[in-house]
Amino acid sequence: KGQQGTEIPAYGEGGGQQYPYQTDFPQPEGGVDEDARSDVTEGHDEDVEAMYEGEYQGIPHPDEIKAAQRAARAEARKKARQAAAATEEEDLAEQYENIMEDCGHGRFQWTLFLVLGMALMADGVDGFVVGFVLPSAEKDMCLSNANKGMLGLLVYVSMMVGALVWGGLADKMGRRKCLIFCLAIDCVFSFLSCFAQGYGFFIFFRFCSGFGIGGTIPIVYTYFAEFLQMDKRGEHLSWLCMFWMFGGLYASFTAWGVIPHYGWGFSLGSEYQIHSWRIFILVCMFPAIIALVGLVFMPESPRFLLENARHDEAWMILRQVHDTNWKAKGEPERVFTVSNITTPKNQDDEFIEIQSDTGTAFQRWTVRHMTLVKQVTLNHLIADALFLFPSYHGLSVWFPDMIKYMQYEEYESKVKLFHRERVERFHFNFSLVNQIHKEGEYIHDKFMNIEIKSVKFEDSLFENCYFEDIKSTNTYFENCTIKNTVFYNTDLWEDSKFKDCRMENATFLHPKKGCHLNFQEENDIVIYMVSFLGSLATLPGNIVSALFMDKLGRIKIIGGSMLISSVGTFLLLLSFNQGAVICCQCLFYATSVAAWNGLEVITVEVYPSAKRCTAFGVLNGSCKLAAIIGSFIFAKFIGITKIVPIFLAFASLVCGGLLATKLPDTREKILE
Repeated sequence: KGQQGTEIPAYGEGGGQQYPYQTDFPQPEGGVDEDARSDVTEGHDEDVEAMYEGEYQGIPHPDEIKAAQRAARAEARKKARQAAAATEEEDLAEQYENIMEDCGHGRFQWTLFLVLGMALMADGVDGFVVGFVLPSAEKDMCLSNANKGMLGLLVYVSMMVGALVWGGLADKMGRRKCLIFCLAIDCVFSFLSCFAQGYGFFIFFRFCSGFGIGGTIPIVYTYFAEFLQMDKRGEHLSWLCMFWMFGGLYASFTAWGVIPHYGWGFSLGSEYQIHSWRIFILVCMFPAIIALVGLVFMPESPRFLLENARHDEAWMILRQVHDTNWKAKGEPERVFTVSNITTPKNQDDEFIEIQSDTGTAFQRWTVRHMTLVKQVTLNHLIADALFLFPSYHGLSVWFPDMIKYMQYEEYESKVKLFHRERVERFHFNFSLVNQIHKEGEYIHDKFMNIEIKSVKFEDSLFENCYFEDIKSTNTYFENCTIKNTVFYNTDLWEDSKFKDCRMENATFLHPKKGCHLNFQEENDIVIYMVSFLGSLATLPGNIVSALFMDKLGRIKIIGGSMLISSVGTFLLLLSFNQGAVICCQCLFYATSVAAWNGLEVITVEVYPSAKRCTAFGVLNGSCKLAAIIGSFIFAKFIGITKIVPIFLAFASLVCGGLLATKLPDTREKILE
């Protein structure tokens, strides 16, 4: 108020120019001098103008005040949204658990269990296919050792890439849809690989098949877990793990029954020879086909739909689960009473929001994916799995390779040596097996309609000889002299079977195309049996883990299994024959499989729904990489020493068992 008690109007009232914050400061005694007001307005008196500027020193500009107020209101709204989102998320997790308990566990879950079990079985089968067909495929397609190694490596690499890609897509597109794509890709390219005659096409089709089947493990466990209530989750996920064992049994049994039967093949013209090992690949497609057909009738995960704000679809599926289970239990009158389900609003953390507002598209992509990688790798789970995988897969390669090496040593010990023999005008009508001929002379001899297996001729002379209808396996001529000799309808090629030989008037007529397939190899039969017994040995471990997963807890199952199996690795020092190696293999598989099952269960439970498949895919892909490295390292010591593989397996299993104590206890945890 002025000197006379009249009120000075604020800015915007009565045409005055005073800002609102001016009324908060006391007016000088005697009121406002008219001359001063005039001077301030005109700005001519420098002394008075200086006093005016000093009066406003330290007072914020109105625009700054408004900006601060807006920022404070935005921060308050942001905190309120975050608090509301956290409350909604918590409410959804608890409400979803209550809904699943109300739906019960019955026919729907068991039907889904069988369908997803067949998908998991298809993954288990694919892990054995290449190893079983390789001995026959290498002969059928004339593969070198480098090509054989490349085939096995690329299959694992493709499964690793598939786990990473499909795990991420399943969190974006849906569990059911991505699993259908995975199985469809596997079926299509497995079928095409059966008819691929060349190595290039065969390895490409197997790579694509591995890329498809590699995504099944992350999706299957996530998909099934989101239909289970908390007290059923550990047990039934462990029972589901048994289908991987069934896959190994199925692959071993069918390989044993199909591949050795050469007569089961057929021809499509002169160019396409479909041998029994190709029929074996066709038979191995059956689990994937069954799972693919079953998934057509299965619904999408309602938890995924709720996470993506598809409320109505989720409600319909939950009602389907409820009605299916209670009708099967003889209570069709029970009504699904849920009318409202909380739908979470998925939001990124504050750092990502800032980057989304201010950064470029590349920065936003980098920040989001780096944040996801941190969420996955900061968990002790991936470290624990990386300790188990190299030892498990390393020994899985070491066991059969060690058996093959022992068989090779035994075979070599029985070799027959012929030195400076002279054979003239003799008709060889019997097979030559496991022999070495040095400095021999063969004059006017006939080799007709016989098989030559693992035979080496060194520094020998063949003069006026005749070879007809010869099938050879691992047979070579080194530093030999071939004079006036005819090779008719044989697989003895001049450029591959003869090393540093002198050819004098030698004739090769109608050479056989391709490589000789020997389906009576005893070594192959033994490998099928070893794989079958190894898969069967996991049955006790699977049963124990399923029965005690919820009673003892995931941590004790994982840690105990890894520590017990680490002690068992020292028994490998006593494996001096094939029988001992097979026993050690069965014991290792029986004790270590429980750790596998525990890791699968806890992986599903420890990550939130919006990132569950992605995290599982990253974990599974990392473990595939560790398995490749472990297999490569262990294979290098075959026939050299047992100490290094045993020490590596023991150390990794002990470290993994101790690290398991750092994992979170998720036994009574609701899926976030």
